Amino acid sequence: MQPFSINIRGRLIEYDRPVVMAIVNVTPDSFHAASRTFSDEAIAARVRQAVAEGADMLDVGAYSSRPGADDVPEQEEMARLERALHIVREIAGADIPVSVDTFRASVARRAVTEWGADIVNDISGGSLDADMFATVAELQCPYILMHMRGTPADMQTRTDYPSGVTADVLAELGDKLSQLSLMGVNDVIVDPGFGFSKTLEQNYRMMHDLELFRLLHRPLLVGVSRKSMLTRLLEITPAEALEATTALHAFALDRGAAILRVHDVLPARQAAAIYRAITEAK
Repeated sequence: MQPFSINIRGRLIEYDRPVVMAIVNVTPDSFHAASRTFSDEAIAARVRQAVAEGADMLDVGAYSSRPGADDVPEQEEMARLERALHIVREIAGADIPVSVDTFRASVARRAVTEWGADIVNDISGGSLDADMFATVAELQCPYILMHMRGTPADMQTRTDYPSGVTADVLAELGDKLSQLSLMGVNDVIVDPGFGFSKTLEQNYRMMHDLELFRLLHRPLLVGVSRKSMLTRLLEITPAEALEATTALHAFALDRGAAILRVHDVLPARQAAAIYRAITEAK
């Protein structure tokens, strides 16, 4: 990975090693059942564990993006996030950057201005809310630009990439990066969107080509934790996919991933430490 920095509310945070971002799901229907933390007690326990295991960032989401997930009304998403983010901040303190996982500009605005979120993580890359880019530009907060086509309900019908999945995803992300730059949003993290609008084969093609995403000159986030690209290939459940996830994390780090978005913090931290020891060996 290339060292990178992000500006959090005027504080420049520099990273010279791979970053582990812990998933905090405040939904009753996320694809990995063990990650669901819907009660206050479950949210608090999850955050305490993630912090104790060394999470560098926390990513809080209240809208499941798995294929076929139920729609969550905007007010319900806000209510879940307001409650969760207050718990997260109380436990994690002010030093750990907190990301809000939402595609709604109105939710992102309140999360950042009222509830303590630092970063906006948008699975749709601005495509599901026309106000998102302008909102992020106004908030001047870091933005995670993920690649997805369509919605979680229909994204798996939108997997036609005439020039190949890697080339087309790079082009689509590049166009959006140009839009964001013109609007004054320069603190952008790129996520290729593994599992979103990609077939099983396309996910592995994109992972094979992951180094090419360095051409975008942005920190690269990889989210593959316990996903179907592992469970379908190996014919296992998400609950059985920790070892496979760790193996894929090691490969992603070798191909330039700067941030790993994970369910399991400690194994990811260990993989990153081993990778760093190898790359720094003399």
